[in-house]
Amino acid sequence: MQTTADAIIVTRPQAQADDLMRRIGALNRTPIHFPLLEIHPLPDQTNLKKTLAQLERYALIAFVSPNAIDAAFAVRPDWPRTIPLAVVGEGSRARLARYGITDDSTQIFRPRAGARMDSQALLAELDLDTLRNKKVLIVRGESGRELLADRLRAAGVEVELIAAYRRVAPKSDATTLGELKQLLCCHNAWIVTSSEALRIWSDMVAQLEDAEVVAKMQHKEILVPHARIAETAQQLGFRHIVVTRSGDDGLIAALQSRP
Repeated sequence: MQTTADAIIVTRPQAQADDLMRRIGALNRTPIHFPLLEIHPLPDQTNLKKTLAQLERYALIAFVSPNAIDAAFAVRPDWPRTIPLAVVGEGSRARLARYGITDDSTQIFRPRAGARMDSQALLAELDLDTLRNKKVLIVRGESGRELLADRLRAAGVEVELIAAYRRVAPKSDATTLGELKQLLCCHNAWIVTSSEALRIWSDMVAQLEDAEVVAKMQHKEILVPHARIAETAQQLGFRHIVVTRSGDDGLIAALQSRP
C-alpha cells in the first residue's frame, strides 16, 4: 500500500470510491483507498425479488444510496420508467443515470441544489398530501435510519422497507491492521461519509491495543459531508473535523481550499 505523506484517504466501499478518487487525483492530490465498509449482496434475495417484481403497487420508490440502486437494478434490470423515484443525493442521481434513468425518462425527486443532501431535505421536495394513503417503497440496506419512513408514516403514507444489501466491516486481519497503522503514522487527511464507518474505524484501531495509535487517529483531519457524522466523530474523540457541503462536489471543494 502507498503511504504517501499528505495523501487523502478515501474510506468508502469500492463501488462508491472510484469516481471520487479520480477527482482527487485531478487535484494533484494522492488518493489512497482504505475501505471502512464493504457492501455485500443479501444471502437470501427472495423477499427482494418478490417485492421488485411488483413495483407497480407503489406511488413512489425511494433509494437511500447508490448501493441500494445497484442492488435493486442487479435484481431487476428492466426498471419501469413510469413510477416516480426519490433519492437523497447527487451520487444516487448519477447512479440512476448509469442505468438510463434520468429526468427525461422518469420523475426523480431529490433535495434542491444547495440544500443538505439528507432525508429531511428530500421530504421538503415531496408532495406528502398526494402520497397520503398510498404505498411508498424504500430500498435500503439491512439496517439504517428510520427518519424518512417515520416522517412519511406520520403524513399518512403507507411505507414498506425492503433490504437490498448488507453493510459489513472489512476483515481485521494482521495485514489490514498493519496497513491501518501505517496510514495513521503518516500525515494525511481522511474522507469518511458515514457514522457507521467511523465506528468501525475506531473499533479497528482499538484492536491494535496501542494508546498512541488511538491518539494519532483522533488527531487526524477528517472530512465529513454531514453534521450528523461530525457529531459521531466528536463522540469518538476526533479533534480536527471539517464538515463539507453535501455530495462529492462538497468534498472536492473542501479539498481545493485545503492548503
